[in-house]
Amino acid sequence: MRTYVVTGGAGFIGSNYIHYMFKKYGDEIRIINVDKLTYAGNLENLKDVENRDNYTFIKADVCDAEAINKIFEENDVQRVVHFAAESHVDRSIKNPTVFVETNVLGTLVMLNAAKAAWELPDGTFKPDHKFLHVSTDEVYGSLSNPNDYFYETTKYDPHSPYSASKASSDFMVKAFMDTYKFPANITNCSNNYGPYQFPEKLIPLTINNALHGRKLPIYGDGKNIRDWLYVEDHAKGIDMVQEKGRLFETYNIGGHNERQNIQIVKTIIKTLQELLPDDDPRKANVSEDLITYVTDRKGHDRRYAIAPDKIKAEVGWYPETCFEDGIKKTVKWYLEHQEWMDHCISGDYQKYYDDMYKNR
Repeated sequence: MRTYVVTGGAGFIGSNYIHYMFKKYGDEIRIINVDKLTYAGNLENLKDVENRDNYTFIKADVCDAEAINKIFEENDVQRVVHFAAESHVDRSIKNPTVFVETNVLGTLVMLNAAKAAWELPDGTFKPDHKFLHVSTDEVYGSLSNPNDYFYETTKYDPHSPYSASKASSDFMVKAFMDTYKFPANITNCSNNYGPYQFPEKLIPLTINNALHGRKLPIYGDGKNIRDWLYVEDHAKGIDMVQEKGRLFETYNIGGHNERQNIQIVKTIIKTLQELLPDDDPRKANVSEDLITYVTDRKGHDRRYAIAPDKIKAEVGWYPETCFEDGIKKTVKWYLEHQEWMDHCISGDYQKYYDDMYKNR
């Protein structure tokens, strides 16, 4: 049974990846989920897998070398998928230090632990052991030409403390690959959306605020463009890169779904109006009148857009979910999981660990 260490597995993308992997491989794999459970880590995301014999949760900080090394010493880990990161740009502007600690030092700790566990006496590494570092398209900066796209060869040009910390972590992985021939890959993804996303991000924030008749804040003129990727498509891409990609390579994973932020918000409003029954009192709250333009974010990049040509040609991955279908599935999920959203907003989700794990 192949053993995976998934860091940040209680977060948005990490938990969706774990769901995807169990759906695909079932009992053929074992997953050890390592998460510090910061504000965005929510074990409620994994309620339906927590009792599986081939799933283990370990509460640990990726910056804690002793705890991470212990995991590798006690388990025959063959795969690492490193999601754990501070990821919200606004928070990075207020507190850059936390982002450097988690995103850069945490990545180094994970690399050192895997290298120590996998390296053979001759300096080579155990066969079929692989490390995948999950990164972001934000490391490339902003596109000014509407005909340009981010490629794996695009020069790094990060503009926020968040993207700078992720760029630094990418370079650390690249250094391990170049210096030690460490068996790793890097993936850089576009904006993800889907179930279990913490409601500080644009799409779940808009859904929740609209349902409660609260203002829908839009930075600047609302015309900043992002490429949107349905999270399950991303999970599939990560798995395919780790199993079919060439070692030491970077692969961009993008959705081919470019939208302005204002378009995203208006689409969510329209979708809520379509999905909410007429007798649902929340329907009366949902209106474009809630849109409120606020002062633009500092250093706000204008456009991101990924060209996933390389991953399609070499690995066979392509985005399967068009935005129109993905946003409907996403809005429907949040409507059906209002309790999950309420727990996030109130902070009650943080009690779940104590209830389920503290006395185990």
